[in-house]
Amino acid sequence: MKRPTVVVLDYGSGNVHSAAKALELAGATVELTADRARVSAADGLVVPGVGAFSAVMNQLNAVRGAELIERRLAGGRPVLGVCVGMQVLFDNGVERGNETPGLGEWPGVVRELDAPILPHMGWNTVEAPADSVLFDGIADERFYFVHSFAAQDWSLDPTPPMKQAKLTWSEHGSRFLAAVENGPLTATQFHPEKSGEPGIRLLRNWLASL
Repeated sequence: MKRPTVVVLDYGSGNVHSAAKALELAGATVELTADRARVSAADGLVVPGVGAFSAVMNQLNAVRGAELIERRLAGGRPVLGVCVGMQVLFDNGVERGNETPGLGEWPGVVRELDAPILPHMGWNTVEAPADSVLFDGIADERFYFVHSFAAQDWSLDPTPPMKQAKLTWSEHGSRFLAAVENGPLTATQFHPEKSGEPGIRLLRNWLASL
């Protein structure tokens, strides 16, 4: 069976190589690039992200990341955002009182968690919907989080024939979105590439959906 091709968007984020290695272990042929033609042609695109929301947006804008992602989604081509790569899919991010526009694929604002200890660092459980593709067979597993900010509500209410998104939640002080499955656009707040075998299985589930 042919291995799916996946581009990990190489725009300056710090965790691209670990993401690429995990995707290869999950069964993909992986390339690190921001080349427009290769991003467009790949079976899947992964948008990683670590650090501050504003810094990630600046780096994405430098390679016209919004256009690359939007063109894929307009054609129904799968995209997976990871950690801050998930956060920037929302309208805005607020950090230390500063608001930064995101990619606006989903409505909502990414804010700091209301928790006694930040960052939220380590393994945590998730609450996945029964019909989740991403968490098929692994809904009871723990996944590895490293973050202080997250989307903490969901307001997208599509009209038919558009389908409702599949939402997965977790909790650290605040209840927050751990993952979203919304047509071709999927994202996780945790790091699959740091989540051991459950993370590889999750990536394998995503690859199978391509």
